Amino acid sequence: MNVFLPSLPNMAAYFQVDYALMQLSVSLYLAFSAGLQIVIGPLSDRYGRRKVLLVAMGLFVLASLGTLLAPNAEVFLICRMAQAVVATAMALSRAIVRDMVDEARAASMIGYITMGMSIVPMLGPIIGGALDEAFGWHANFAMLLAAGILVMALTFFDLGETARTRPASLLTQMRDYPALFSSPRFWGYVMASSLASGVFFAYLGGAPFVGTEIYGLSPMWLGIYFAFTAVGYAAGNFISGRFSVRMGINRMILAGTLVTLGGLALLALLLALGLASGMVFFGCFAFVGVGNGMVLPNATAGMLSVRPHLAGTASGLGGAIMIGGGAALSALAGALLVPGSGAWPLVLIMLGSATASLVAILYVMHRARQLQQ
Repeated sequence: MNVFLPSLPNMAAYFQVDYALMQLSVSLYLAFSAGLQIVIGPLSDRYGRRKVLLVAMGLFVLASLGTLLAPNAEVFLICRMAQAVVATAMALSRAIVRDMVDEARAASMIGYITMGMSIVPMLGPIIGGALDEAFGWHANFAMLLAAGILVMALTFFDLGETARTRPASLLTQMRDYPALFSSPRFWGYVMASSLASGVFFAYLGGAPFVGTEIYGLSPMWLGIYFAFTAVGYAAGNFISGRFSVRMGINRMILAGTLVTLGGLALLALLLALGLASGMVFFGCFAFVGVGNGMVLPNATAGMLSVRPHLAGTASGLGGAIMIGGGAALSALAGALLVPGSGAWPLVLIMLGSATASLVAILYVMHRARQLQQ
């Protein structure tokens, strides 16, 4: 997703286009990634995780080759959009885990997986910048091509089929979907995770403005301060991996939402008192990272467990809502932050999203008690 970000200026110069056009390689990728996850889940429930993943990785390899051979920016962007098919790996990795183990153990395993996924985005731009400086921007996509071939080979030789595929057609299978879509607990878990991640997406949309325009941070220091959230997220994932089985997923989600809300409330208080320096402002987002690291793996395991035979569909739909909703909150934060507005619009958006996430998990817990009774 972000390994080539340091190369965007060089890519714009190479293709002789505006920088804004090359930035579409990020936004279009996210849009197609969200849309594809809706389709990927049902396909994997019908045909199996392994087959769908192998086809997707094959398409990703071809798309990566296309980015290297693209003669102009338009062809490059088409191939870049096609690379979004690799979202299959993100969606199905969660479903594969749920296929293999029970709900609580799935939350633990997904916590460790997402801990790794939080480290890679920190390293990606560093690696991409070094490759660009040494070999040019093409090196980033050559690395993605090599990684795609490696994952496809690993899937082919090592991944067995974990789903219980059904001979029914997709239309027949879709008749089962109302059982998933009409489940209050499913939507409770989806909203808890989507609103928690929405806090982070709003932060991504607004924090660069706050850092540069309000606190006067240089790009280097802004990058360093962004690490607070990433480190917190890795810590939260580690906590999920260690304690989800012991505490249960609902209590872990509740604790994570309270940590997130507590960090944002502390930030709002310090802002109101005029005590929020740049380091304090960004440091408070370590709590957001920890909270998200506790919420997301457990909420994901919860949404996949409501109807285990539709785990792929649940994973794809939940991922699409998470990315789509997060992108909307990110855009909203960017629109409301204007010169003279201060940091309050961003803080209030995040407080509202975190509060709604807390309400969602409280509803899930209420619903669970009703079902037990």
